[in-house]
Amino acid sequence: MDILKSLGHPEEIINLFKYKIGGCRSVMPKLDYDSMSETLRTCYAYLNQTSRSFAAVIQALDGELRHAVCIFYLVLRALDTVEDDMSIPLEKKVPLLQDFHTFLYQPQWSFSESREKDRQVLEDFPTISVEFRNLGQEYQDVISDICHQMGVGMAEFLEKKVSSMEEWDKYCHYVAGLVGIGLSRLFSASQLEDTEVGRDTELANSMGLFLQKTNIIRDYLEDQQEGRAFWPQEAWSQFTERLEDFAHPQHLSSALSCLNLLVTDALHHVPDVITYLSRLRNQSVFNFCAIPQVMAIATLSACYNNPQVFQGVVKIRKGQAVTLMMQATNMSAVLSIIAQYSQEILQKVSVTDPSREKTLHILSLIREKSLSPAALSSRAHHISPVYVSAVMLLAALSWQYLNATAGQPPGGADMHGH
Repeated sequence: MDILKSLGHPEEIINLFKYKIGGCRSVMPKLDYDSMSETLRTCYAYLNQTSRSFAAVIQALDGELRHAVCIFYLVLRALDTVEDDMSIPLEKKVPLLQDFHTFLYQPQWSFSESREKDRQVLEDFPTISVEFRNLGQEYQDVISDICHQMGVGMAEFLEKKVSSMEEWDKYCHYVAGLVGIGLSRLFSASQLEDTEVGRDTELANSMGLFLQKTNIIRDYLEDQQEGRAFWPQEAWSQFTERLEDFAHPQHLSSALSCLNLLVTDALHHVPDVITYLSRLRNQSVFNFCAIPQVMAIATLSACYNNPQVFQGVVKIRKGQAVTLMMQATNMSAVLSIIAQYSQEILQKVSVTDPSREKTLHILSLIREKSLSPAALSSRAHHISPVYVSAVMLLAALSWQYLNATAGQPPGGADMHGH
């Protein structure tokens, strides 16, 4: 079935065969478990149990950064599990979220009242917190600070609907932008990346917002069915009185207009994504950051002006996903991918769409940025000529991603929430 869907795309068929024949278990990044403490081995076990698309790529990061990001992920997964658990009353949940960062320094703290599927990271939080305290102080400071900011933000939005476009940005900042900022600070703390990567919080925030907005846009129907609403009222109220009306066929025209408005808003982060990726020096960090972004723009292209957003699930082909993962190992390829999907969106812009002029404008800016020599030259001389490890990583990634996420861009939805 996967092969049939890619029949019109020969390169995808070839890459699918490489993936299916080559498998992935033999190329999963190999960790030296013998040299790890028992608690750190348990943390990696939790990482593989709770992460759908992040486990392989985290384990392929270089040096001590790998452990720091693993613990960062698990701490945020534990925090997110508290937020997601609807069985916890608000009067208990709010202080839990706001104070969660302090539990990192309480060796015996755990939480056994969650009913969520990932509750093990709360029940055995002492195992995670001890490895947090084993990290270098520079990593501890980043993780604790981001956990604090995110917990406060989560508590703020527990009973607050996303009304304005400004609040949409704020919500996405709390649940995804802060992840991008935290990761960037970890990259710099490891000295695998320049200090400017961790210092430029605006670019790092855009990386997270682009992924999160893509998830929110694509997941309209699923969220509606589960009683959640993340599309900003300022956007949808221009086209309907009730957000749920978009799921009805008679409101399709209005639904598509709102959809295209939100896709256009998300696309405004792409120039920042290009600038951010062009600054990266380490190959494993580049792979870690670039793959979710190219998956996101492919997903946005699939969503744009697509009625299926309101009728089912929008998926990109598995062959398409594998191809993107295998290609996105250098800046030149990433720019080509961004240009390709921007052009796809351009070809779908209707002359009657209310957001047409804004969409054309941002697509023009993205095209200009993707063709800029500066975006290439800033990183080109730093790229390693050896890509064997990258290809091995991507095979592993495709196993994690394709067998669990059903077309969901990895990264943003996995490190936190939506």
